[in-house]
Amino acid sequence: MSGGGKARSGARALGSGRGVSYSTSPLLASKTPPWRSRFLVALVGLAFLGLLARAVYVQVLNTDFFQKQGEARYAHTLELPASRGRINDRSGQTLAASVAVPSIWAIPKEVDADADKRQALAQALGLSNQELEAKLNPEARFVWLKRLSDDDTAAKVKALGLKGVFQDREYRRKYPEGEAAAHVVGFTNVEDKGQEGIELAFQKELQGRDGSRSVVRDRLGRVVEDIGDVVPAANGQDIDLSVDSKVQFFAYQRIRDAVAENKAKAGSVVVLDAQSGEVLALANFPSYDPGNRQHLSGEQLRNRALTDVFEPGSTMKPFIAGLAMETGRVTPDTLVDTGPGRYAFQGAVITDTHAHGVIPVRDVIKFSSNIGATKLAMQMQPREMHEMFTAIGLGQRPQISFPGAISGKLRPWKTWRPIEQATMSYGYGLSASLFQLARAYTVFARDGEIIPVSMLRQPHDHPVAGIRVFSPKVTQEVRLMLQAAAGPGGTAPEAQVPGYSVGGKSGTAYKQEGRGYAAHKYRSWFVGITPISKPRIVVAVMVDEPSTGAHYGGQVAGPVFSQVAAQTLRLLGVQPDLDVKSQIFANKGAVATEESF
Repeated sequence: MSGGGKARSGARALGSGRGVSYSTSPLLASKTPPWRSRFLVALVGLAFLGLLARAVYVQVLNTDFFQKQGEARYAHTLELPASRGRINDRSGQTLAASVAVPSIWAIPKEVDADADKRQALAQALGLSNQELEAKLNPEARFVWLKRLSDDDTAAKVKALGLKGVFQDREYRRKYPEGEAAAHVVGFTNVEDKGQEGIELAFQKELQGRDGSRSVVRDRLGRVVEDIGDVVPAANGQDIDLSVDSKVQFFAYQRIRDAVAENKAKAGSVVVLDAQSGEVLALANFPSYDPGNRQHLSGEQLRNRALTDVFEPGSTMKPFIAGLAMETGRVTPDTLVDTGPGRYAFQGAVITDTHAHGVIPVRDVIKFSSNIGATKLAMQMQPREMHEMFTAIGLGQRPQISFPGAISGKLRPWKTWRPIEQATMSYGYGLSASLFQLARAYTVFARDGEIIPVSMLRQPHDHPVAGIRVFSPKVTQEVRLMLQAAAGPGGTAPEAQVPGYSVGGKSGTAYKQEGRGYAAHKYRSWFVGITPISKPRIVVAVMVDEPSTGAHYGGQVAGPVFSQVAAQTLRLLGVQPDLDVKSQIFANKGAVATEESF
């Protein structure tokens, strides 16, 4: 037998030996119940119908929702921030501008960094480890790590190469004039919204309109492609102020120095263009750096020239004299008996610092006599005085594009008692801000008209119209009285400006404390115009609580007026109207008269 035959015979023998027959197995021979196969087919069919229904629901019925959910995972809308408008001074010099700076953010659940790298990130950001861990809360989808940062910080963070940490560019405000112009320009918050000053007053014009850009980002946050249309940003408008940055800086320096020299609490300066009503400077001390406000206090933030009101004291006397002359009751030469310096009136005693006796009206202003002002005022009806005070802007909020300006206090004339009418004639019983006083004195600078004032640059080809308060003749007579008050023998010879004629009135008042007045706390100020022959500027100066001994307005505020007015006139190119040598000779050895207050 061949080998192949033997193998087949062996296989058959092996199969026979085991006795297994697959065709006759009971397991294979049993029949499957029909319901089981139908059940399986039904399950498959139901699963298919479920998938079909789900597909219809996702693709047809609720497609918008699921499309948005899908896009949220890869599509992002990037904000294209508008550049905030610049704030410029009258000559175009920048007082506030926006610059692009890096802002650092993260997707916490994607941040993959070990403890050492997280510590390095915290150091680069200037955060503690605890602060960083709090920001990187895994439940947050987005977090700012440091907004409005600087290039050095951004470079350090980028060098770490951390996954899940990103950078964008945002705009940050820069204020080149710093503390000097802080109370004019104000500042913005981290969202670039105005919070104070011009930044707040013109928020709508400055902010512009943000744009947008829709993009596809990969899982690493990188932009892959643009989708949809790009909406460009519309930058904000520039605002051109009436302020002269050079005058502003000089005024700030002088009031800062005066506060230091007199160990005072605070001080303010307002400079107005008497022809246009433009604000050339508005400075306060204490001040702050609007670009760095980490330790900002309320004392620094207060725009005292607009927000602080006080009893204006002797600065009201020229208006009383003007009203008395306007109504024909007196002339500059009319004699007034001020007696021995004490005058009993309505159960009170009104005093002067010196006994002036019988003096003409012009000397009532020169010597700042309280008794003389009282006797002029009591010739008039309360209503007449109230109407005049209202006409010069007292008791009314200044109509100026600036936040924080307040109205002061002027009670209705029907409530005045005679003693109150008397004290109002020399500035007690009513209140005003330094800004209100500066504007009120435009009456004497503009031949009897009070003019509107503005923080915005005005076109000089259109003369500013005012409201008449006094006639030109009366105004010129009052200007001569003011010139005498600021000259030799007056209360403020230290207000003189070399080469220019000056007229003005000093003021000194006790500070209110509770329901009375503090015995040794004063507020000193001076309001003046120059040149007298053709007034160009009004300058008002206030120093709060001088404490080195000198406290009269002529002594404390007068020198600041002199310095600020001299610098402003030179910058404006105003020609001198006096011979300097003759002026020095005339003022040599001049002694100030102590004013009554």
